[in-house]
Amino acid sequence: MGIPYSYSFRNLWTRRLTTLLTASGMGLVVFVFAATLMLAEGLQQTLVATGSPDNAIVIRKSANSEVQSAVERSQAALIESQPEVAIGPDGNPLLAKELVVLINLKKRGSDKPANVVIRGVSAASLLLRPAVHLKVGRMPRPGSAEVVAGESIARRFQGCGMGETLRFGMRDWRVVGIFDAGTTGFSSEIWGDSDQMMQAFRRPVYSSVIFRMRNPAEFDAFKARVEGDPRLTVETKRETRYYLDQSESMARFLRILGMVLTVVFSIGAVIGATITMYAAVANRVGEIGTLRALGFQRVSILSAFLMEALLLGLCGGILGVGAASFMQLITISTMNWASFSELAFSFTLTFGILWKSLLFSVVMGFIGGMLPAVRASRMNIVTALRAS
Repeated sequence: MGIPYSYSFRNLWTRRLTTLLTASGMGLVVFVFAATLMLAEGLQQTLVATGSPDNAIVIRKSANSEVQSAVERSQAALIESQPEVAIGPDGNPLLAKELVVLINLKKRGSDKPANVVIRGVSAASLLLRPAVHLKVGRMPRPGSAEVVAGESIARRFQGCGMGETLRFGMRDWRVVGIFDAGTTGFSSEIWGDSDQMMQAFRRPVYSSVIFRMRNPAEFDAFKARVEGDPRLTVETKRETRYYLDQSESMARFLRILGMVLTVVFSIGAVIGATITMYAAVANRVGEIGTLRALGFQRVSILSAFLMEALLLGLCGGILGVGAASFMQLITISTMNWASFSELAFSFTLTFGILWKSLLFSVVMGFIGGMLPAVRASRMNIVTALRAS
């Protein structure tokens, strides 16, 4: 004969204050656990969303990012002539030869400097990025000292707003447009004409070549042929793969940091749950003796107290995840370790993070409740009844 589940619910409700305090402590640990995973997920989704599965990117071999890459003009021309490159509506290849450099700008309100990505673009660059669209103004005219800024950059950095002027590359650049790139990394970039950028920064080579594939299934054949060509010292990646690689090191660091903090905090939460359950056992010795006298087996007593601990953990998990979900309203900025530039992104809660957080909270409750439950199940009936 088993003890009804309602018994465990009623006992937790009877000790409402103790239950709330213990669940809150466990909820704090779950909050840290979930928020760290959300931070890593937000970073990864921002960078992965920056790429398109139909696009390929060509950079110098062994270069970890576009900032470190160099593609010569002759190499870019060879890539442009490849049959896998899609043709746009105007009859021109859907291919962009781009330059990527870093400059140092001051943030609004604090004068704190940070690195910002400057991307030299060509006519096809906007067509290759369907997530990017102009919000205000227009695109820079070819051959002009004009730039457009991502919405995140325009909001957070001095001189990047509509109509303002930036000074870099020993030239003044007028901001003629603000573009919205959604949740992608392009929101943290400034775009201008690639030829003008190359002159300003005295760069005779491109950083990368990006193009739309005529047939994405032909990527492997293209990659093998281009990387095997002795005239080309480049490597090719799908754009989504390239940006995923950009996020891996930092996302891994965030997850490891989160695990360390969670383990430290969870020890305290488990101890708190254990103390709470031991107190519950001590206050209900007579009740346990009565249950045993009524014919309930040791395993039923064990299950009832374990159920209380699991419910306690679940309550903490719900509180923690609920609090962490509000972090999605916050946008933060940090340094992209791959490019050493400023990157803005948001916390992202997924179903995977949700069930992992709840499972973690239940496991904490199980660990914290196991020893008290075992003690309750092993009580001698006569001793327990006398204590009442």
